Amino acid sequence: MSWIIAIIVGGIVGWLASLIMSTDKEQGLMLNIVVGIIGAILGKWVFGSLLGIGSAVAAGTFSFYGFLWGILGAIILIGILKLIRIL
Repeated sequence: MSWIIAIIVGGIVGWLASLIMSTDKEQGLMLNIVVGIIGAILGKWVFGSLLGIGSAVAAGTFSFYGFLWGILGAIILIGILKLIRIL
């Protein structure tokens, strides 16, 4: 059941991040899910582990802070991918 939640949350997070970064036309559903899941992991690592922001450990969960940190991580991921011209 947790994988289903991860796919749903990842899809929403990836879609919102792609709208913010204007890459929605290049990304499909599968890429939104992948970017959302990897972005949530990246957000949890950068903001939770490296910067020590306590609420960032919720990144990728089905909560307000989970979405917030997941979207920020996905935005960072899309930015990195745009820099190296993959997206």
